[in-house]
Amino acid sequence: MLQSSISDPAQAGSPTTPADAAAEHQAENKMFILFISLVATIGGFLFGFDSGVINGTVDGLQQAFNSQSVGTGFNVASMLLGCAVGAFFAGRWADISGRRTILLVSAVLFIISAWGSGIAVTSLEFVIYRVLGGLAVGAASVITPAYICEVAPARYRGMLTTLQQIAIIFGLFIAFVSNYLLANYAGASTAMLWLDFEAWRWMFWVELLPACLFLVMLLFIPESPRYLVLRGRTADAGKVLTRLYGASAASRKLSEIQQSLNTDHPPKLADLLNPADSADPAAKPGKLRKIVWVGIGLASFQQLVGINVVFYYGAVLWQAVGFSEADALFINVISGGISIAACVFTLLVIDKIGRKPLLKWGSVGMTVTLALMVLAFLNANQDAAGNLLMGDWGIVALVSANAYVFFFNLSWGPVMWVMLGEMFPNQLRGVGLAVSGLSQWVCNFLITMTFPLLLASVGLAGAYGLYTLGALLSIWFVVSMVHETKGTELEQMQG
Repeated sequence: MLQSSISDPAQAGSPTTPADAAAEHQAENKMFILFISLVATIGGFLFGFDSGVINGTVDGLQQAFNSQSVGTGFNVASMLLGCAVGAFFAGRWADISGRRTILLVSAVLFIISAWGSGIAVTSLEFVIYRVLGGLAVGAASVITPAYICEVAPARYRGMLTTLQQIAIIFGLFIAFVSNYLLANYAGASTAMLWLDFEAWRWMFWVELLPACLFLVMLLFIPESPRYLVLRGRTADAGKVLTRLYGASAASRKLSEIQQSLNTDHPPKLADLLNPADSADPAAKPGKLRKIVWVGIGLASFQQLVGINVVFYYGAVLWQAVGFSEADALFINVISGGISIAACVFTLLVIDKIGRKPLLKWGSVGMTVTLALMVLAFLNANQDAAGNLLMGDWGIVALVSANAYVFFFNLSWGPVMWVMLGEMFPNQLRGVGLAVSGLSQWVCNFLITMTFPLLLASVGLAGAYGLYTLGALLSIWFVVSMVHETKGTELEQMQG
């Protein structure tokens, strides 16, 4: 049976006086905590870059592999199959091999995928390399925020974990800028660039630089102390905790971590189910715990609002509206900058106002802006070539789309990852992240794979109408299902 939540700070071993707490805060190695958090977030940068780089290569993939809407959709979405597998197994493997080890493996896979995606000469070869990259993205997406949550103090854990989303968006932004510059220099993404390789291939190879940096820098960060306790390596955990928090806080924190773990067995998928001796009469034995459903809901709704259609198909979207390829790629750059600004704002306020208010108002903002986009697309006309003639509604669509991106990155973008990294008890964190991460990437795959088909059948208005519905339902989900985790120690999280 899992340990129940520790609601009394004194019982949990927390400092008994403000002076004790102040002394422990003074002893924290804040620069080291920031350093290892930044190293971990390079995985987030690669997550964003690898997700966004495909945006500028769609025309090149169509030409190189002679694929139409279904084939192109699969080439773009193929990475997401690897993401789903990587996210699911990374959570479990992280409980066996360690958080840092999984990040090291993901760094190697990023390098292989970046090189292979650029040299691929057949659609099958390209898909294989993209799936390998997906394994890396999926692993990094769940392990990076979990690692940061496990090394950061509760009072600024949200801020440090939000760095993950900033890194993701910055990776997307750099991918958009890189794609724009390379396509502009070559004349088009399909034109030849250096060494007689097309520009779209070089778009993938740019990723080799940060991927190699990630691999090297991971050698300088410690393993998560909570994983070390989980594997019975308490002496090693004590050394890491001392380096992070100082000797006094390390001793207390080590005791808290030990109390929060189930000593009867290592973490397993069965821990996700309500135990037979649960004290909660509403928790039916053998059914998924409520917290697992919340994790699945958070992960799924982040994708059901359609955000990755903008990230993966932004260039296609704006070309369909009537912009040139160069203008469409430049709009992506603007969206990336807006996203970073929104994430920085969230970083500054998340530990002050909490997670739930950001999720709720982000959902409201996305619902309104998506509805405005649907209205703009409904008022568009179509020319003989199939392009939308937006007129004045084009400005409405453009402003609404960027406002939508702002609201997403103010809320669901960073906050979902923060909550998944911190909401599960220590015993459940690995398996909880596995199931939630799988849900997130399966929904991502479905949204990404179906967009070209929706575009060809019901048009932009129909597709974005579905995403508007997803945003509307997410308001209900946050209000009725999500509980605040601001300032709560990981050892106090309820299962």
